Amino acid sequence: MKPSKLNSKRITQIMSGALSLLLVSITAWGQARTSLTGKYEGTAKGPNGDVILKLDLVDESGKFSGQITSPRSVYKIAKGQMTDGVLTLEAEGNGSTGKLTLRQRDDKLAGDFSADGRTGAVEFHRVVSDDISGEWDAAADAQGQAFPFTLSLKLDGEKVTGSSSSQLGTSEISTGTWKDGKLSVILESGGGQIALIAGIQDGKLVGDYDFAGQMQGKWVAVKKK
Repeated sequence: MKPSKLNSKRITQIMSGALSLLLVSITAWGQARTSLTGKYEGTAKGPNGDVILKLDLVDESGKFSGQITSPRSVYKIAKGQMTDGVLTLEAEGNGSTGKLTLRQRDDKLAGDFSADGRTGAVEFHRVVSDDISGEWDAAADAQGQAFPFTLSLKLDGEKVTGSSSSQLGTSEISTGTWKDGKLSVILESGGGQIALIAGIQDGKLVGDYDFAGQMQGKWVAVKKK
């Protein structure tokens, strides 16, 4: 049995819509990548031995800036681009120029450098700044009422462990991460899981919580001195 003209038109519309969604999904997948923003330390292998370098990199949706610090000078990143998984950084400073060609390997950036007629291999590893380990005095907004609690946090790489204490008892962190300046932890309480997310604002942890899907709100914490 042949489909009617109406059914054929409808089938064509459905297929066209599905194709459009597929193309959008493929495009979004292709564009998605982890931000490279962060502080890195590394070693460049030159003809006169290894040179210690520091890389402060800012990645704003594929627009790169920052600086490269060597024992002799500081080089500002004048141009940067990511093409087919290769990050190219061009830097200027102290009357000279340099170029880095890097690929991301886990938490490392590895590749080659060229500067002042010299070339060699270079490798950087990301330095995770520990802004959260310690004791925090916190308060959650529970439907207009302040609910005080304390947080004890310990950072190991990107993994966060610790616990929280309040008038309701102590809750342990079952999973926790600190990545790209964002804290995300899950506390195991007697009443259910408590999810906390936050970032650093003016030295404070500021974010949102979800208590077992029953209550949501804001929370803030100040680090104890």
